[in-house]
Amino acid sequence: MPEPVALDDPDDPRLSAYRAVRERDLVGRQGRFIAEGEVTLRMLFSPRARFAVESVLLAPERCAGLSDLFATGGDRPPVYCAGKAVMSAVAGFPIHRGVLAVGLRGAEPEPGALIPPAPAPALVVGLVGLTNHDNVGGLFRNAAAFGADAVLLDATTCDPLYRKAIRVSAGAALIVPFARVESGAALLALAERHALTPLALTPGGTETLEASEPPPRALLLLGTEGPGLPSALMERARRVRIAMAPGFDSLNVATAGAIALHHLAQARGI
Repeated sequence: MPEPVALDDPDDPRLSAYRAVRERDLVGRQGRFIAEGEVTLRMLFSPRARFAVESVLLAPERCAGLSDLFATGGDRPPVYCAGKAVMSAVAGFPIHRGVLAVGLRGAEPEPGALIPPAPAPALVVGLVGLTNHDNVGGLFRNAAAFGADAVLLDATTCDPLYRKAIRVSAGAALIVPFARVESGAALLALAERHALTPLALTPGGTETLEASEPPPRALLLLGTEGPGLPSALMERARRVRIAMAPGFDSLNVATAGAIALHHLAQARGI
């Protein structure tokens, strides 16, 4: 493990990327993002991670337990060590886990490049208008669990690299490929170009998910809770619903997404 560099001054310039975490989560941090907690840090250092690490900030009592992450390989990012009081002063809120890291976003991928070429099986998740970071994080976790090839987000969906979204995803947002598209219409155009069957998940679906044959190449479209997917988008897709008890047709979007992904993954033998 690189020798941790002890820091005891909250104004140390080496800690600038960690400053005012909550506020900068909302306005961005110039190509960087914050990862928080041991589970997320281990995912960030896993071979499947899609992002580079700029630095790590640990409380002294966490260094020994995480030393295996930095024990092998070539160039490793600097590891800073600071007491929780210093970490909290820098971040702007109490740091309990004592584990933070700065990741680098890198170049944005081209959406079509994330879709397996036809006729190979493909499972892509399309998010339209999801502004709740918990739901986005939960859906990335589901996408990883059921082997989705990619998640595509419209321009209004929140950032999956927001600190809370990463944490809720259990680090899945760091390994599941994702890209932005302009709109739901752009998602449908992408589906047409890449021979994906668009499935709009909605309580008003004309067919039940459980009774439908999973298409080998699917784009699962999920909208925000309440309004759901735009009607113009649903008119151009297969509308499917999850069978529920009479008199109730509401599920959290992350829960509904998990059920749908499980069904669709069966076509791939997962």
